Amino acid sequence: MSPIRIPSPMLGLRRLALAGLFAAAAAACQTSSYPPPPDTARRPVVDTLHGVVFTDDYRWLEDQSSPETRAWIAAQNEYAQQVVGDTPLRDSLEERLAELMGVPGAVFPRRSGDYEYFSLRGPGRPVAAIYRRPVPEEPEHGPLDASGDYEVVIDPLEIRPDGTTSVAVRDFAPDGSLMLYAVRDGGQDEVSIRVRDLAAGEDLPDQLPNALYGNLSFSEDGAGFHYVHRSRQAGPRLRYHVLGTPIEEDAEIFGGGDASVEGVSSAGSAGLSPTSFLGFTRAGDGRFLYTVQHGWARTDVYLHDLGADRPPSPLATGEPARFRVRWVDGEIFMLTNLEAPNNRVVAVEPGTPGQDNWREVLAEAEDVLVGYQIIDGSIFASYLHNASSRIVRYDMDGARTGELPVPDHHVATLRNWRDGSALLTLAALNAPPRILEIDLETLETEEWLPSQTPFDGAQYEVEQVWYTSKDGTQAPMYVARRRGLDPAGEAPTLLSGYGGFNVSLLPRFDARAALWMERGGLYAMATLRGGGEFGETWHRDGMLENKQNVFDDFVAAAERLVEGGYASPDRLAIRGVSNGGLLVASALTQRPELFRAVFCGFPDLDMVRFHQFTETNNLPALLEYGNAAVEDEFHVLRAFSPYQNVRDGVDYPAVMLTQGDLDTRVPPLQARKMTARLQAATSSGLPVILDYDPRAGHAGGRSFGRNVRNAAMELAFLLEQLGATGQGQGGRDGATGRDGAAG
Repeated sequence: MSPIRIPSPMLGLRRLALAGLFAAAAAACQTSSYPPPPDTARRPVVDTLHGVVFTDDYRWLEDQSSPETRAWIAAQNEYAQQVVGDTPLRDSLEERLAELMGVPGAVFPRRSGDYEYFSLRGPGRPVAAIYRRPVPEEPEHGPLDASGDYEVVIDPLEIRPDGTTSVAVRDFAPDGSLMLYAVRDGGQDEVSIRVRDLAAGEDLPDQLPNALYGNLSFSEDGAGFHYVHRSRQAGPRLRYHVLGTPIEEDAEIFGGGDASVEGVSSAGSAGLSPTSFLGFTRAGDGRFLYTVQHGWARTDVYLHDLGADRPPSPLATGEPARFRVRWVDGEIFMLTNLEAPNNRVVAVEPGTPGQDNWREVLAEAEDVLVGYQIIDGSIFASYLHNASSRIVRYDMDGARTGELPVPDHHVATLRNWRDGSALLTLAALNAPPRILEIDLETLETEEWLPSQTPFDGAQYEVEQVWYTSKDGTQAPMYVARRRGLDPAGEAPTLLSGYGGFNVSLLPRFDARAALWMERGGLYAMATLRGGGEFGETWHRDGMLENKQNVFDDFVAAAERLVEGGYASPDRLAIRGVSNGGLLVASALTQRPELFRAVFCGFPDLDMVRFHQFTETNNLPALLEYGNAAVEDEFHVLRAFSPYQNVRDGVDYPAVMLTQGDLDTRVPPLQARKMTARLQAATSSGLPVILDYDPRAGHAGGRSFGRNVRNAAMELAFLLEQLGATGQGQGGRDGATGRDGAAG
């Protein structure tokens, strides 16, 4: 079943009936049993934008380094710990999460020279290191032993011993003598790039400073490497560094085009601006393909022969479509949604690149084509069918030759393994990842690596139900729970979502969801517009002027849970991170009576001023959200921006926000201001807390122990607010009322 839009006169009647239920659930407020939050000073700052006047009482919290802000953060962290508490519940959650999250996944080494290299977080280590081992004399057919004794190549604990610095391999020189690797300090998006002499065990003087980088690749002769550099002030550039020369002398090969951030249009621009991403791929003979991504809905492609004395030539530019490119036997294969909202694959001869000469390899199908691999002379195409995986095999001319055995409601990935076989990884909300080896001739499978996670998925079930959004659009939602559980609105229910940036939210295994179900809870995951689950039309229906559709979808999914008897408003929590944080914050400001508790992680919240935050490096997001410097887009953003839509005296749900100082993608000032605003505005008596980490950011910055601690604190907060502190049942002091007082 595909999403459809069915305007229905019954929707209004249904919501009238639900409104009475929500009002009854929010009725009996008593004196709060929670301690009051720290005092936050109000210092109004008045702005006028497009003739609209705004007052911001907490602008002073935008100064991250001021002593007042630091003292405020410390007080908020202390308050958050006071509210959640070091309870037996939290201790037991942390113990179980360490088991569920601590299992290493399959490790697939990368061969370079005489060694195989891989990243691994060994037993007892807070962060992964880079290791190597000699290439085995005989090819190995089983998984690498994650507990083996291997040579350490780069240990991030020697850089910073607290486990908040990470390292990652980026490329190897053709002869295997050098390794490019990245060092990330905390959770910031920026990294520094270093070159390791693998024989000497030392870094060369060549080092790219801490900044934003795209892909990196050694040249064919190993004398240097190409890299993409991106900054806020200018568009991305492709540069070439010759080893042993100053970085300042690096040649600029492609890119540039400075642009005004405030003036950028939602349609993007033909040049490279700070709202663009740049990528490259090489054919190995001096020919490059460049992809310039303008936001998440449009890509330009250029072909460049570095051996010829001429500039790059446009291959696909100015089209309202995305392109993903690769070289295949001298041809250019492009996965694109041009004239195909569900995507297709075309082949292009570099000598005759005009669209009239494009050869269609895989035609658009009813399901969304999300990727493909070429293995043993066959194309294995990955599709999404109602937000779960299918993998179909084709010959190189696009004729279908089979389909891999993927169970319903699963996520599947395929990787090349050895001649005649591949590895198929399967996972689901109730099934930790396991790997099958698949015979590419017969498509028969045998277990290669069973699940290592201590979770009995057979005790749990997953179903997919459909809900109807405000405008009549129908969409699916996954619901997972213990087999035989009859919630009747009493099971603690956690609803998650994302809805944006063409990201498909799929039913992967998640330790939080697994533990939630173990505790007797029901876990739901809503498919929302703005994602990529149903193609580009679905994506565009949830971006820019259509962003409110995403919030309407999420609210409709929550109402479906209540109406269907799965949940009640007093036992319903919602969870979202990043763009999902914007989602749940918009839901709580638009429909506060519908939810009892909210987890809002690393969120975008002040959409009116988002374009003015100089510390963000996610300027391309303006092409997805909209830019308030543009008047028409401002009015859309103003209508749903959570920070501007908090109202005084409203019974808001309990809210836990989380953020960190080193988030350079989503400005952390937003979570600070939103915490203060909600604490001052809410009249429900329920807590609003902020868990704030000085080392965390969008890219991580947390040790394994810190990740476990954070997840346990989050689940403890939500379970306590839903009155589910026991093993599968129970409550916080018998609390059932919306104010958290004993009822």
